[in-house]
Amino acid sequence: MDRNRRIASLIESLNSRIMLLDGAMGTMIQGYALGEEEFRGDRFGDWTSDVKGNNDLLTLTRPQVIQDIHRQFLDAGADIIETNTFNANAPSMSDYAMAALVPELNLTAARIARECADTHASRVGSPRYVAGVLGPTNRTASISPDVNDPGYRNIRFAELVATYEQATNALIEGGVDFLMVETIFDTLNAKAAIFAIKRCFKTTGVTLPVMISGTITDASGRTLSGQTSEAFWNSIRHADPFMVGFNCALGADDLRPYIAELSRIADTRVCAHPNAGLPNEFGEYDETPEHMAKTIEEFAQSGLVNLVGGCCGTRPEHIRALKEVIEGLAPRVPATPPVRCRI
Repeated sequence: MDRNRRIASLIESLNSRIMLLDGAMGTMIQGYALGEEEFRGDRFGDWTSDVKGNNDLLTLTRPQVIQDIHRQFLDAGADIIETNTFNANAPSMSDYAMAALVPELNLTAARIARECADTHASRVGSPRYVAGVLGPTNRTASISPDVNDPGYRNIRFAELVATYEQATNALIEGGVDFLMVETIFDTLNAKAAIFAIKRCFKTTGVTLPVMISGTITDASGRTLSGQTSEAFWNSIRHADPFMVGFNCALGADDLRPYIAELSRIADTRVCAHPNAGLPNEFGEYDETPEHMAKTIEEFAQSGLVNLVGGCCGTRPEHIRALKEVIEGLAPRVPATPPVRCRI
């Protein structure tokens, strides 16, 4: 099945049922207990800095690990798998002196995910889809990292656009079905991604659906750059996303009011992929698949969502549990808010 037909199939499926996203790539990678040598592989054996923890690099040095994780989530019932590209951008890769790898990381990750999705689809007889992930970077364009100099920025809009454009071009070439700008803590960073995406669509002649997923950082109900759910939506609505949502930072219970607010106002589809609860004192996630599934089932029964999945701490068991509870439940109908100026 070619990409245009897959996209049409994806939209048709979203209109008829609640679909399922995969879980946490980082959590799964931790389970392999890889050391510095495994992260380096043969290619980066003499690299001048430590690379352990650079999960995106495993796309090049341990592709079999990434393939195995994709397969586990597909076997658990995921309709959509995400590319291993959360940090495949210049600011994040610069920590390892690997910014030059951004295009290769995104292209290779997209091809790996595409192959896994297509192989699974051939086996089960129905399409599986690939989301090309554009992460938030480790910089913020809206907030100074220096409390003594509020006007200082360690990243500029144009720099973000440049690296997002590199990543987007490579993800498109690698065969993703849609682009996911995710874990947005700074809406200005997301605007740079949107600008880059639109520019790539013009230069490549390929237009893909775009999903945008923000992050409510704590009980304040705001993103790190200070926006409420409604302000966030109004700030990115011009991108005409085919899906909008929230992920990370919070567990499903705490995320509910913000998903409900987004569901009330968004004239597009809504996604929720929360963490498996809040991290414990060891930085691990304890929420069981059963508890998470029960909460997400209520989301679905209340007509709040079109797509659900998991973020930090979620494993194939969580995705399998989600699949069971959303089966047969109707997807959310997009809102039809009155036409007015919203700023």
